[in-house]
Amino acid sequence: QVQVVESGGGLVQPGGSLRLSCSASGFIFSQCAMGWYRQAPGKQRELVAVILSSGRTNYADSVKGRFTISRDNSKKMVWLQMNSLKPEGTAVYYCTVDTVGRLSGPPSYWGQGTQVSVAS
Repeated sequence: QVQVVESGGGLVQPGGSLRLSCSASGFIFSQCAMGWYRQAPGKQRELVAVILSSGRTNYADSVKGRFTISRDNSKKMVWLQMNSLKPEGTAVYYCTVDTVGRLSGPPSYWGQGTQVSVAS
């Protein structure tokens, strides 16, 4: 049974930082691409960042230079370090699994999501 669980969301002021965590189980973690998507109110879900087992990454242009995705295959964990957060970063953030192992393909599994709110 696949389980994907996010944590670390919350309220942060503009310019602040937040670190999201994701634990996963039920599949061969080291063979999968892991990612973060987000959905802002009234908008479609969008890719934020994806990381392959090799460490190769893909970021949305809007977060490049501010967000960093990382993973630990031995711990089956993924993190998203978010710096210099902007109000438009307010969204539900989802941890995702792509069992095919692509940098931009549709995820195979989704977590329940964690709310991130950026406001003063």
